[in-house]
Amino acid sequence: MRVQRRVGALLAAVAATLAGCTGGGSDEGAGGSSAGAQGSTEADGELVVLAAASLSEVVEELAAAVEATHPSVEVTLSFGGSADLVAQVLAGAPADVLMTADETTMARAEHDGAVAAPVVVAENSPVLVVPAGNPAGVTGLDDLDGAALVVCAPQVPCGAAAAELARRDGVTLAPVSEESAVTDVLGKVTSGQADAGVVYATDARRAGGAVEVVDVPGSTDVLNRYPAAAVTGGDPELAALWLDAVTGAPGRTVLADAGFTLP
Repeated sequence: MRVQRRVGALLAAVAATLAGCTGGGSDEGAGGSSAGAQGSTEADGELVVLAAASLSEVVEELAAAVEATHPSVEVTLSFGGSADLVAQVLAGAPADVLMTADETTMARAEHDGAVAAPVVVAENSPVLVVPAGNPAGVTGLDDLDGAALVVCAPQVPCGAAAAELARRDGVTLAPVSEESAVTDVLGKVTSGQADAGVVYATDARRAGGAVEVVDVPGSTDVLNRYPAAAVTGGDPELAALWLDAVTGAPGRTVLADAGFTLP
């Protein structure tokens, strides 16, 4: 697989579960994958997955499991902001599967016929994070005067989530920077370039002790729903193989362990 990935004890369990998939689809997950009936242990070739940056660790683990149980399949992953990924697909970039961080962004690709039958596989909520030790003493979204706040750009799902969180909290955000991917926001906070940032709960969890979460009332009520879909013009058999994994037990295991909620 052409990405650096984390391989831990969970991988063995995921691979073992995926090995039991024979392409009949899964009755677990967000309604299952209707494309799964096309899947097969005989699938081979390069499986190209474009996925939202906030899904990186989950997708890397799933890719490792797919490769472990299907030696003739090589998974190539590309991560980025959902809006950028959709733009790539609409421009004809080669891909078999698209996974975005919200339904609105995916709907653009579906409207143009670039993907088929998206299925929601996970949910996530925005949180306000600060560097370890909270050097700026931030106590909430209404306490950012003089603090360098970084968020995602409005057209990016994490940016839309930040705007909705601020609206519900009755505040107007004045970020010093708007990023194209949530991983860039998190990076600026963990490196001390920003005093605060709005990221997903799963990103804060992944960062561990490098950040602290500042409570914002109602943050769990703002949900981003993550859909996955086969890309029109991609390999349907390889796409079905991936969708079986992500909507079935393997995907649900790694998504839940990463802190995502399941639909």
